[in-house]
This record gives sequence, structure tokens and C-alpha cells, in this order.
Amino acid sequence: MLLQRKPAKIPSLSDIINVSSGALTPPINKASSFFNTGDKTIPPPELGNSLDDATYTKLILSSTQSGCSAHGKLVQSHMVKTGYNPTLFLHNTLLNMYFKCNESDLALQLFDEMPERNVVSWNSLISGYTQLGQYIFAKEAFIKARTTNVNLSKHTLASLLSICAQTGDLELGKVIHSLIIVTGVGIDAFLTNPLIAMYSKCGRIDQARITFNKCNQLDDVSWNSMISGYAKSNLHNEMLQILVKMHQCEVRFSSYVLGSVLKACCSNFNHSLIWGKLLHSCSIKLGWDLDVVVGTALLDMYAKIGELNDAISIFNLLPNKNVVMCNAMISGMLKFRNKSLNLFLEMQRNGFRPSEFTFSTMIKDCIISQDFEFGKQIHALICKNNFEKDKYIGSVLIEFYSKWSSMEDALLCFKSTNKQDIVTWTSMIVGHAQNGEFEKSLILFCKLLSFGLKPDEYTISNVLSCCGNLGSVRCGEGIQCYSVKGGIGDSGVVLNSLIHMYAESGDIDCANRVFEVADKCDVVAWSSMICSSAHHGCAKETLRVFEMMIESGIVPNDVAFLGVLTACSHGGLVEEGLRYYETMKGEFGISPTEKHCACMVDLLGRAGRLSEAKTFIMNSNFKNTPVMWRALLSSCRIHKNTEVGKQVAETLIELEPESSSSYVLLYNIYTDAGMESEATKIRDLMSTRRIKKEPGLSWIEVGNRVSSFLVGDKLHPQSESIYVKLNDVFEKIKKVGYRNEKKGNGFMVNPHSEKLAVCFGLISLGGGAPLRVMKNLRVCEDCHVVMKLISKVEKREIVLRDPIRFHRFKDGICSCGDYW
Repeated sequence: MLLQRKPAKIPSLSDIINVSSGALTPPINKASSFFNTGDKTIPPPELGNSLDDATYTKLILSSTQSGCSAHGKLVQSHMVKTGYNPTLFLHNTLLNMYFKCNESDLALQLFDEMPERNVVSWNSLISGYTQLGQYIFAKEAFIKARTTNVNLSKHTLASLLSICAQTGDLELGKVIHSLIIVTGVGIDAFLTNPLIAMYSKCGRIDQARITFNKCNQLDDVSWNSMISGYAKSNLHNEMLQILVKMHQCEVRFSSYVLGSVLKACCSNFNHSLIWGKLLHSCSIKLGWDLDVVVGTALLDMYAKIGELNDAISIFNLLPNKNVVMCNAMISGMLKFRNKSLNLFLEMQRNGFRPSEFTFSTMIKDCIISQDFEFGKQIHALICKNNFEKDKYIGSVLIEFYSKWSSMEDALLCFKSTNKQDIVTWTSMIVGHAQNGEFEKSLILFCKLLSFGLKPDEYTISNVLSCCGNLGSVRCGEGIQCYSVKGGIGDSGVVLNSLIHMYAESGDIDCANRVFEVADKCDVVAWSSMICSSAHHGCAKETLRVFEMMIESGIVPNDVAFLGVLTACSHGGLVEEGLRYYETMKGEFGISPTEKHCACMVDLLGRAGRLSEAKTFIMNSNFKNTPVMWRALLSSCRIHKNTEVGKQVAETLIELEPESSSSYVLLYNIYTDAGMESEATKIRDLMSTRRIKKEPGLSWIEVGNRVSSFLVGDKLHPQSESIYVKLNDVFEKIKKVGYRNEKKGNGFMVNPHSEKLAVCFGLISLGGGAPLRVMKNLRVCEDCHVVMKLISKVEKREIVLRDPIRFHRFKDGICSCGDYW
């Protein structure tokens, strides 16, 4: 007994390779009264008489062809009861039958009880597991075969290479490649093709090309595999070189190779449309233009590149339309919603049953067009057609409901999928993050790991962003360690998210180090570093990084310019900001978004140029956008301009009557100006309209816990110690010039949440560790003064993040230079 598996659990190597005992006695299917062997009908054998090998073989093959193991079990039962000793050939036939009938447990039990085995036995075991998708067991069987010095056939080695390609197991693939060379099996086209596919899918296209070049017996599949590998790796020039070489070697193009290259042309690489049209002409010359595969690839290519009229012309010419063609057209028409919807309805009228891809495309259409009601109708059709358990449809439905903040419905879609893979888990994580539920995203990530799933770069990137938004640097560091251990720590996507995570958690120095050690920084990494420096108030450093980006040959995008304009706004660099704004529009041809324009309003407003800021709003394309007027209203408060502030607030309240921030800003403007009656009117108006002010919330990470505080909060377990420390700190800062903020009745204002968080950090974090506090609202003037003084008397660095920027307090000085 060499191999045994308990069906109830996922086996490890020790589970699979161990000693077992016991005889096999499968049940007899009494309902079976005869066997059809293909040649003749054989009556059921009498239990007292054994049959010969040929008859048993025919009976087993009959069961194999029918895909039902019941007859095969009856045959084996008959052999056991009559004491018949099967030959090795008959055992191998039985083994193959069990795998073909999806009875891998019985196949393994039979294999264990076989008195002798040959290469065919091992080949059947490995190939059987491969066909059933049980790749782990196939690999274990291969290892066991090698330990018993079995020389596997090239068919089995090809199956194992296919497993390596499917699972991304490059190391095992290299071992099998070496085995092919050492054993002298010979690398002909039969083994070259799976080797190319394995190396391509494992990300080693260079090794795939070496294998391709060394083979002297290439067939059309070899060429197709190489072209497909280059296409999937987005190496379009190399793909086209192989295509040209294929033509020079007089290898006839197949519909598959034309389809692969046309699919690559959808990527909009350099001259992709020209190559697409050349291939279109070639397909017409070869008579492939009306082929289903080529025709579908052609219309998909034209639709995705934007040549919709050409796509429609091809669609109308194709004689035998099918669902795949309709799907390609619907996907290409997503930008033109009425056309995609009409085609969706037309294909149903013509009797085409929508596929999973059809429904997922239509849900994406609803996401793009923001049509929630029609999306729910499509969901109903999905349920009607029994596609709700499909994992791809489940993922897009999760994205759809997350877009409308309906996370309960998204969770129902998640639970209804029959296979919750990494894609569906990531969709749920992203959905919670998009709705500001960052803690739930991290909880889901932990559950994902507990289920044994391996997160990809995209998943890691999203959870790192959640850590950044929460300001949880310790959690982010843990995820960074996991990504390094998993071999994806050097991924560009992960590194970019790490920069964002460290910067948003208040550690701009670590963000700089991640940026500096990156091997190759793309435009996203540069933009992330620029924006991070800008939010930390490092205006000159931001402009320096931006100039380095230009010198490196990286073309800046709209995000990079947003960071530059933010830096100029926070640093008071008005003329530089105006110059970069014009450069963005003129030299780089980037159209300003509402965020760019809001930065310009903030830039002018902070500098006291309120009339210019207002004129800028009126001349922009975003004069009805609330964020523009809110930036100007904040500047009115800074410069205590009640007249302009009142006008701006009225406009803003008209645009956003339900938003509390507009009322609060105007209330604060009146309060600062001593206009108590006007301030009272605003408060009464809020009460009448039932507008509730968002409560101020601050939080700080200590150890592996995040503690949050509200204004005057006394719910924390260490509340008593926090208030003792607060009073102690107030006594210290009074001695260096602080004056208590008073109300009219002479009592001190309730402690704001950031003061409580800082005091908690002071009593919890020793050794002079910096305190990193996050707040959901903008820090007030009094708290800003207090933080400067605390950093001086306690000799602690305090990093405070609010929705606008970071304030870094050290030795009584803030990084903002009091320009905020």
C-alpha cells in the first residue's frame, strides 16, 4: 500500500504517501441487468464462473464510455467474489475507468491494492488527477513515481507541464524540463508546445522563446503558442516579429493565430489599428474573414479600438451569428448605451440565450451609466437564467451594488456564488473600502487568509490603501511583510500602495525610502510620491520631485499636477502655482478637472486674493460644483471676510442644502467676527432643516489597537488617566504662554478629540516615539496652537492628519508654518 487519501480532508504529502491496508469491496448494483460492450450485449455473469480477460475488458470499457461507474464496480465485485486474479492490463483498465467516471477515491484505493504497477499505471494515476483538476494529487503522484524510478511517458510529462502552467508552478516546470532532457525523451513539437505554454503563463517568456528556438520540429501549434505567449505578456513587437517570421517560413496562418494577434491589437499599442487592418486584409485573402473565430476577433478589435462603424459592418456581414459575436458587439458598444441595450434586446428576440459574459457586460454597462434600476432588472434575469452562482457574475454584481453603497446586497451576491475565489473576495474588500468601511475590508482580508486563499497584487494593494486611510501603520507593515514573503513585495502596484500607506499614516520618511529603493518607478509611483509630499506640506520637496520626474523622461499625468498645485497652495507659492497650471494645460494638454480648479481657488484664497478666486470660479466649467465654493468659503474664514463669506455660503447652501459643512463654516465666520445674532440664526436654520453637524472624531494607533475619541469623550477604559494627563499638559503649556479658550460664561471649552488622542498617546507610547493622530474634520485654531506647545513641553513629535493636509509639530513649530 503506497498511497491513501481520506476524502473528508485536504491531504498533505504525509496524508497521501503512507501505508494502508484493507481489501476493496465495492457494492454491487443490482439494478444493472446487462452490459453493452459495443459489439454485443453480454448477460450479467453468474457469480460462480469467472470470465476471461477479454470479456472483463469489454465490460469495463463499456462502463468507461458511458461515464457511469456502476457497471465497472459490478465487474470488479464479480472478479473478487469468483476469486479471479486480474492481469496488470485489466487493473490499468479499471484504474482508467474510475478516473473517467470521476471516482478518484476508488481509483486510488485500487492503485494501492495493485500487486504490481508499470509505467502505464502511474501514467493513468497522474493523468486521471490532471483531467479531474486535482493538481495537488497529480504532483504528489509524480513525486512518488520519481522516487520509485518510474520513467514516465511523454504524454504524462505533457500533462504535468499543463498543471504547472495552470498553477503557476515554475519550479516544478523547470524540474520536468530537466527530466525531459536527462531521460532523453526528446523535445519534439509534442513537448515543446506545453513547455512554451508553461513558461509563458509563469511569466518567463524569455525561456519560452529559448525552448521555441531550440526545437527543430515546430508545428503550427508551436508558432501559435509563442504568439499567444507574447500577446498575453503585452510584448507586441516581439509578437509581430514572430508573426512575420512565421509567414517567411511559409507556415500557413490558422484562425487561432489570427484571432490571438487580433485580440492583441485591441490593446491599442503603437500602430495597432494599422496591424489590425493588415491582418483583416490577410484574413480575406486566406478566406478566414467569415470564420467564426476570426470574424469575432475582427469585430471585437474594431469595437475596442473605437472604430464602431467597421465593427458593425463586419457584424452585419457574418453569416452565422452566435452569442459570442453578440457579446463582442455589446462589449464594444458600452460607450453608446442605447445601442448596447438595443442589441441585448435584439439577441433575445432572435432566440439567442444570453451567456454569463452577456450578463456581466450588461451589469458593467449599468455601472458606467449609473442606472441602478435597470441593473436590478438584469440581476433578476440572471437569477431567472440560473447564473447567480457564477463567480464572474458574482464579482461584477458585488461591484454593482457596492457602487450604490448597498453592501448588504453585495454580501448576498458574494454568498450566492458557488466558488468564492480570490476575485470575489477582492471585490468585497474593494466594495467596503469604496464605501469608507476600511475596518470591514481588513477583517475580510484576515478571513480570506484563514480560508487558505492566496491574495494577489491587486488585493494587497487595496488592503494597504485601507491601512493608509485608517492611519494604521502597524497593520500596513504586517501586510508588507506578507507581500514580501509571498514574492510580490517588489510589484509596482504593491510598492505604489506602500508609498501611499506610509504617507497617509504620517510617516513620510518611510514613504520616501520605499520610493528610493524601487527598481523602476512608473508614473503612478512618481505621482504618489508627489501627492504625499504635498499633503505633508513639503512644498519645495514636492516641486523638486516633480522636476526629477520630468528629467527622468516620465510624462506627468493629471494626478502629478494635482499634487504640484496642492503643494503650491499649502506653501503659499501663488506665482509658481499659476505657472504650473498653465503648463499643465498648454505644454502637456491636460484638461483641468474640478480638483485642479479647486486647488487654484484655494491657492488664490489662502493668499487673500478672494476676488480673483471668485472670478476664477465664475470663468471655469465648474461654477456649479460645491467643492469650488467650499474652498473659497474656507479662505473667507481665514481672512475673516464676512461679506464675501456670506455670499459664498448662500451659493453653497443652495447647491448643497443637506451638507452640514457649509452651515458650520458660515457659523464659525460669524462667531469669529463676534456676530453672535447672525451665528444663532445659522444654528436655528440648521435645527429647522434638521441638519446635523458631523461629530469630530480622532484616533490613534497604539500597539495592535486603534483607539478613537469624540469631543469630551469619557468612554475610553483609561479615560481617568487621559484627563489627568490633559490637565497636566494644560498646566505646562500655560507656563509657556497658552491662554485657555473661554466661552462667554467663563468655562473652558470641552476638550477636542485630537487633544484626548494626543494625551492617550503620551501615556501609552514611551521612549519619545512620535504620536500620529488622525482626524475626520479640519483642526481648529486652538488645537493647532495647543499641539505646537505640547510638542515643545513634552519634547515629542506630533503628526496630525486632517482631511486637508498633515501638520507635523516639533519643538513648538508646525510644518505648515501657520499658513493653513
